[in-house]
Amino acid sequence: MTCPPRTLVLPPRLTASARTLRATALRRGLRIVEATASAVPEGLGRPGWAEGTGCAGSAGQAGHAGHAGSDGHAVHLHAGPSFADVVAPTLGIALLEAPADWLAQLPRTLTQRDIRATTIGEAYRLRRPAFVKSPNDKSISALVYADGSRLPGPDAVDPATVVLVSDVMTFAVEYRLHLLDGAVHAAGQYAEAGRLRLGPADGDALAFGRDVLAAAGETLPSAIVVDVGRDDEGRWAVIEANAAWASGCYSADPDRALETVLRAAGPATALSPHDRAFVR
Repeated sequence: MTCPPRTLVLPPRLTASARTLRATALRRGLRIVEATASAVPEGLGRPGWAEGTGCAGSAGQAGHAGHAGSDGHAVHLHAGPSFADVVAPTLGIALLEAPADWLAQLPRTLTQRDIRATTIGEAYRLRRPAFVKSPNDKSISALVYADGSRLPGPDAVDPATVVLVSDVMTFAVEYRLHLLDGAVHAAGQYAEAGRLRLGPADGDALAFGRDVLAAAGETLPSAIVVDVGRDDEGRWAVIEANAAWASGCYSADPDRALETVLRAAGPATALSPHDRAFVR
């Protein structure tokens, strides 16, 4: 029996992490389609466009990530939000992400700081330093702003745009956790003292990830990336959640990171009932 081919669509410009995932996908037998512009490559999505190149290697715990779409092949995506928003609907790809207010809804024991989801119009009233970012993309730069007057103005951003506003917290070390099916599927260190520093995830980071899943796993899609960190006082906290399909794998096992990506951006026809609530 021949498996339907699976395809991974990539954007025009690849980061180092995307190149790693590309090499991993090729080794596992996926077909790669690289776009040349921020648009759907010609012919992509038409019946028969994914000519047989063999089936991908085992997806391990990726489960239904490899299920085929209605025309017999599965299409997945790894790209930033701007490209993904153009390409995914045409290809029938469901993009999974955390709810916009997920971080703000976590108990303080998991965040160690006050976080609220609000509109940028409300955030203009801030009269103190705060860390402000977009929940699920980069439309509002993730920065510490001296006050609300330093945020992008209403001439550049719709005042109704949702942002996350949090107390400023400095992390001594930061880790990226690739979560799949309620478990930490892959992990790695990506920063130390605010600077890029790659390395393995230590046991405490993995243990904290399991604590996050135990407390809030049901409020996340089956495949997601969550960044966590430890401050100089030894307190562990969730930094943010990111869509796996738009996240770098850093030092994590690329095979296991790829499995998370495939689930996070795959055929809409293969969605589980749980994941339907988390489609972008």
